[in-house]
Order: sequence, then C-alpha cells, then structure tokens
Amino acid sequence: MALPLGMSIAKVNVMTKINTQPAYHNRVFLDSDDGRPVRILAEYLEPLYRLRREGVHDTIVFFGSARMTEDGPLGQYYKDARSLAKLLAEWAKDLHGSRRFVICSGGGGGIMEAANRGAADAGEKSIGFNIGLPHEQRPNSYISPELLFEFHYFFMRKLWFSHLSRALIVFPGGFGTLDEFMETLTLAQTKKLDRKVLILLYGSTYWDEVINLKSLVRHGMIATEDLNLIKRVDTVHAAFDYLRANLQVEAEPIYPAIAKARFSGR
Repeated sequence: MALPLGMSIAKVNVMTKINTQPAYHNRVFLDSDDGRPVRILAEYLEPLYRLRREGVHDTIVFFGSARMTEDGPLGQYYKDARSLAKLLAEWAKDLHGSRRFVICSGGGGGIMEAANRGAADAGEKSIGFNIGLPHEQRPNSYISPELLFEFHYFFMRKLWFSHLSRALIVFPGGFGTLDEFMETLTLAQTKKLDRKVLILLYGSTYWDEVINLKSLVRHGMIATEDLNLIKRVDTVHAAFDYLRANLQVEAEPIYPAIAKARFSGR
C-alpha cells in the first residue's frame, strides 16, 4: 500500500507507537491542558491509596513560616513547634487502632520542618504535603518517606489538609500561613465539614500585631461568637493540654477518616 504523500516509513512508525500506547502512558497527553482533569484526580486518588495503605486515620496539622530557623530571631517558635509535635506524637501512639492524629505539615522548612522533626523525635511517622514552589519549598528530611506527597495544585493540597485534620495549629507565618488559616477558619464558620476542627493560634505577641479579628466584629463583618472558633495559646503545654482534652479520641471505623461535606439538602 502506497504511503500518503510526504509521509516516510519512520514517521508512520512513530505515529503507530504513539497511537497504540494506552492513554495513561501518554505523557504528552497527561502533561497537556486536556490532561489536567486526570492530573487533578490523581492528586486525590493517589494520596488516598497511600494513606489507606499506611493506616493513617486522621491528622494534626501544623502551619507556619517556611523561612523560620531554629537559631533565627523567632527561633523559639521553631523549638516550640518541635516540642509540641513530639508531645502529641507520643500521646497519639498510645491510642488504639490505626494511626491517630498523625503529625502533618506542608512538607517544607521552618515550622513545617520543626513539626516533622518533633514527630521523628518521638519515633513516629509524619506526613508532608509538599508543593513545588520556585524558591523556598523543598521537602524537609524529617518526613516519613512513605508519607511524603508532592502536589502541583494548591486546592488539592488544601483538600487533604482540611478533610483529614482534627486540629490545626497556626504558628507565625506569612501569606501562605494566612491563606491556610483563613481557609480552615472559613470552613469552620460556614460549617462545610461534618466535624469540628480545633483551630489554635500560637503566639499572641505575633498574631496580635499581624491580624485584628476583633475589628471585623466591630465593623459587623463577622459575629462575636465567630471568635470562639479560635483558641489562642502561648506555650507548648497550654496547646497540648487543650488538644488532649478536646480531641475526639473515639475513631470512626473507616480510614483515612475523611470529613464529609455538609450539604443544605437541596
């Protein structure tokens, strides 16, 4: 059979190779705009598969600056995050069943590193939901390798933070920390999740300077009772005692225990 005008045998072989491979092996397609829905779905299903395999039930999430260092100007917060993560990991490992209240961070340096490091100090595994950024975000070395996840989409990373967490501890940070804090605070305020997530704001001196939530009440933008969604703490033991007293120790039979969305019924 004659080849179409201008088409060589080599070109036919290349086309045949491309056209006969399964679509899920076609990297050109998967990396294209048309493949975006597949990539998004993969960032949901692949972590679900690995978390289930590792027996992770739920998490305690640490947020805070990636730029903070242990010996820097705000280094005490790094030390506190490490100490608190260690205490929580030691407490959680004595609970029965699958892995409860696993320490989880955004996977990078600073406060995130401190949280994963504290869990490692306790001899426990911890999660890193890392995301590739141009400058400051590289996975820290204290994350358990089997629980290191690399995300491209911020919104899928946020889903895993919010749907697995039973508590969120917000240490001093910048735009990223504020973004994650406000995201969780909005979910709590609007009751979009079917369970309560404890939100701790760690470090009154820092946060009183950076944000003034009471002004939102004064201007009528939030209700006074919305301030009760946040617990302010200033010491490791105050944070630990509050979490130990208020976290729901009874576990659902499934794992990972992903929070269901709460709908209006329409």
